[in-house]
Amino acid sequence: MEHHPAAAWLTEAAGAAQQQGAGNLLRVVLVVMILGCVLTAWFLLRGYKRKDD
Repeated sequence: MEHHPAAAWLTEAAGAAQQQGAGNLLRVVLVVMILGCVLTAWFLLRGYKRKDD
């Protein structure tokens, strides 16, 4: 097992992240979309929960 200095490891990690492309951006967009849909559904459907006493 080779010993890599911290700077070399950081450089390799940055290179791997750049090769991945838009994967991280796509994940963030999907999570925000799903959370937005859930919050919108909650906001719209909460009015139907009223009780007529």
